[in-house]
Amino acid sequence: MLKSICCFSLTLFILASQVFAEEKPQLQVGAASRVINNRLGGWVQGAGVPRVATKQRDDLEANGLYLSDGKTQLLLVSCDLVGLNSSHVAAIREAMGEATKIPPRNILITCTHTHGGPSLIKTNYLMPIDLPYVNRLQDWLVELAKEAVESARPGKIGWGKGKAQIGFNRRLCWADGSHSMHGDSSRADFAGLEGPDDPQHLAIFAADINGKLIAVLYHNTTHPTIFYAAGIYSADFPGEARKILRKQLGNIPVLYLNGAQGDIAITDQLHPRKESREEKLLRIAKMVADATIRLYKEVEYHEHPVLAHANEDLKINVRLPQPERLVEARKILKRIDAGEKIRGMEMIMAFGAVHLQKVYGENPVDTIPIHAIRIGDVALTTQPCELYCQFGLDIKRRSPAPITAVVGLADGYGGYCPTIYGILGGGYSGKPIYWTRLEQNAGYKIVEISGQLLNQIWRQQNLKTAVSNNEAGADK
Repeated sequence: MLKSICCFSLTLFILASQVFAEEKPQLQVGAASRVINNRLGGWVQGAGVPRVATKQRDDLEANGLYLSDGKTQLLLVSCDLVGLNSSHVAAIREAMGEATKIPPRNILITCTHTHGGPSLIKTNYLMPIDLPYVNRLQDWLVELAKEAVESARPGKIGWGKGKAQIGFNRRLCWADGSHSMHGDSSRADFAGLEGPDDPQHLAIFAADINGKLIAVLYHNTTHPTIFYAAGIYSADFPGEARKILRKQLGNIPVLYLNGAQGDIAITDQLHPRKESREEKLLRIAKMVADATIRLYKEVEYHEHPVLAHANEDLKINVRLPQPERLVEARKILKRIDAGEKIRGMEMIMAFGAVHLQKVYGENPVDTIPIHAIRIGDVALTTQPCELYCQFGLDIKRRSPAPITAVVGLADGYGGYCPTIYGILGGGYSGKPIYWTRLEQNAGYKIVEISGQLLNQIWRQQNLKTAVSNNEAGADK
């Protein structure tokens, strides 16, 4: 009898040990923020209007969220910047990885695309890239990464999806077949908008095991250009929304990931509002903050969410300007050099064509890094372009995830990526310039690779789950 009891106890001990050994490790969550302001007097990002900053309306920030399940480490960083050149991102990412031991390709640096930050993308003939700022930014982001990892503790993740209409398609079609960015839709020759918009609002909430919030991440789709050409440093509506969220949720890191916003703007082209910059800023900020709070009130947390990550570097051909266009563009730049005050779209298109030829003329190929990330039921697919909205919707239709967000301006800057209609219609973000350089099939290739990567990481996890369930059934 005693022998049977001992054997039974030993069996229970072995089974309990096996269950404990197979139990998923506790999710580790960390987060950090850094103020990343530039000095007053520096150039403010803007394509057609060269301006220096005379005022700091609000802080520019970098906010980071670190997740680890013991196998996969992810560090997502959101910067209040227009974008970062791919070479700069690569160097910063490597330094962050070296400091934290996170695989550098598991570090995703994204930009909100505010047009109230320092000059970091060469889109203006008269404004240089602020390289001293880039060096300071690297130091800030290394510090952020170290703090996010060092602060990591057992936690859980929740998510939700809603709607906040902060973006509208900004490309108008005219009866003569041309397209333009913005315009008077009451004109008799207005033929309709070129493409769709995407009002989806996603929020992810990271908390410790007691439910105390560690960080918030939200995603929506539009151009933060409220302070374009104002000579003011500002994080735009993401900065104001961050203030609102912190008042209600605590002084925590708040990340904003922008979507497929290449042809999306805050202004409704069909029903434009009359409002000041500040009125617009507060309205949009409140809209996204309210949508995030609504999701927070309904959130359900998960202590063992699936974490997965895959990426692929896609080689894309570059469209070069026609020789006759280059001749005309160089004449315009010579006139500017001679002191003629040519600004706006004429300068933009001339410089964009010449700079495109200079950078890619000898080797017209670009590299577009594409990432697919799984956080529980949420899929994030990222790429560095200002992807047209239709492509974002196409990626979602190919995704196996219950919730999918398409993130732009991540892991570098690939410029505008228009649909074939955008290219045929021409105009800004249609014709080939340095920041609209990719071949006409680029967006469609990004859609296909994104869909493949998302299905790959979901299929792998489903196989693991099936194997685990089969093994459990066999044991019984």
